[in-house]
Amino acid sequence: MEPSATNNNKIPHNHNHNKTFLILLNCLLLAVGQVGGPILSRMYFLHGGTRKWLAAWSVNSGFPILLLPIAISHYSNTTTRRHNRNNPFVLTTWLFCSSAVVGILFGATNYFYSFGASYLPVSVNSLVSSSQLAFTALFAYLIVKQNFTHYSINAVVLMTFGSVILGAHMDGDIPEGETKTKYVLGFVMTIAAAAFHGFSITALEFAQRKSGVAVTFDVAMHVQFVVSLFATIFCTVPMVVNRDFEALSGEAAEFGLGETKYYLVVFGAVIALQVMVIGSLGLLLCSSSLFTGLVTSLLVPVQQVFAVIFLREGFNAEKGLALALCLWGFASHLYGGYKASLKKKKNHDYDVEDHGDDDEQGAKSSGDHA
Repeated sequence: MEPSATNNNKIPHNHNHNKTFLILLNCLLLAVGQVGGPILSRMYFLHGGTRKWLAAWSVNSGFPILLLPIAISHYSNTTTRRHNRNNPFVLTTWLFCSSAVVGILFGATNYFYSFGASYLPVSVNSLVSSSQLAFTALFAYLIVKQNFTHYSINAVVLMTFGSVILGAHMDGDIPEGETKTKYVLGFVMTIAAAAFHGFSITALEFAQRKSGVAVTFDVAMHVQFVVSLFATIFCTVPMVVNRDFEALSGEAAEFGLGETKYYLVVFGAVIALQVMVIGSLGLLLCSSSLFTGLVTSLLVPVQQVFAVIFLREGFNAEKGLALALCLWGFASHLYGGYKASLKKKKNHDYDVEDHGDDDEQGAKSSGDHA
């Protein structure tokens, strides 16, 4: 009977491996989308695009692609099909309503970001956006009572300081022909977007925890679908009012790179930004809002490199130093998580060993008594 007691205390390795795979997959999706999306959005504005609500709408409007994995999961999982005969809804009412509210917040965030992108170079826009890490850390502490170790605090400070260093030379990055007023306004709107984003992802984490619903593939996909749906609706209404959809053909005809490339840039931005949203929300649901903020900030210097390559933006020593600080900060957070996992495993082994000893003593006492 002793082996049974030991087996009951084993860690579910398959579950841990699946979670690690999902985290890595979502990190990859976030990286592809966060690097490609802003560059395509900036190309839109650089070559004659002027519709800020269109840029905001493009962030989440690719959400119908989520129907494919949702449908595949539904029809391939017999357990899900049996469950859905009695209850066709994967999300609880609380989680659905919370996701809808967060979607509206994301819609506002997208507009703030697109406003900033219309006036700021990708290098400046991304570094200002990385201030969301500080906002995420603040809201994570206030809303979800995130526990901070000195490793995570060190990561937040280093990665935020890297953004500050990048901001030191922003005057040299003002685009030619751009007024200082519009540049400052874009800067302020991007800061507001960072604050909204930090609050939104923390609020979604809080909603998921309070719902009591375990995070599965189906739940993650449905949450992302609802968030993106309501964010798209939020941006679609002002587009209809401003007749942005009717103006697209005229704007395409006057686009600096040509009409065909206009639609390629807009469509590419829609796909890339939706991939970014999928990766961001998926990472949030698989880990935490703080870790998602750290990964997002880590990708900021990567955006700088690609902006230099594709948009011919400058790359100076300050940006190189910011890259080093971001890498150092992220490594600090990973090392802290590694040490915490070792400590948890060590405590678990002690518990298993003590439990096994108790079982042996109990069996011996029973034998003596007999």
